[in-house]
Amino acid sequence: MTAPATAYIGIGGNLGDARATVEDALRRLAQLPHTILSAQSPLYRTAPVDAGGDDYVNAVAQLFTSLTPHDLLQALQDIEQAHGRQRPYRNAPRTLDLDILLYGDLIIADDVLTVPHPRMTQRAFVLIPLLDIAPAVAIPGIGAVRDLRAGVADQPIHPIGN
Repeated sequence: MTAPATAYIGIGGNLGDARATVEDALRRLAQLPHTILSAQSPLYRTAPVDAGGDDYVNAVAQLFTSLTPHDLLQALQDIEQAHGRQRPYRNAPRTLDLDILLYGDLIIADDVLTVPHPRMTQRAFVLIPLLDIAPAVAIPGIGAVRDLRAGVADQPIHPIGN
């Protein structure tokens, strides 16, 4: 374990009942050891980016956690596996995808984890929900997320009502 850090988790899925899966993933994030689910964005519906299949249901969660980045990654992968996540090829449709977007102000690049998430600045389904819960957040080495919003303005993203 490490000192508590703020981590942001991207959540998405487009197979099965994606909304129920994303909602369950949020409940499971709240149950992680040494972790508090401190905020969650609204749910959004988005078309797949660089992939096929049905629309995705997406959200972003803010966690306060003492789990190390790698322990958090393992916990996220365990939640994915509980939902039948398979990885047959890059950008394949999925029941659930959980990504560490940011972990404090750390920059990590090793064989299993890259933080900040390498494609988060290119995805409206990440930036818009992230701004919902952390309007002043910055990406280490890049800058304020709010300044990146214009770069994804051409990607449709639709809030899902309760």
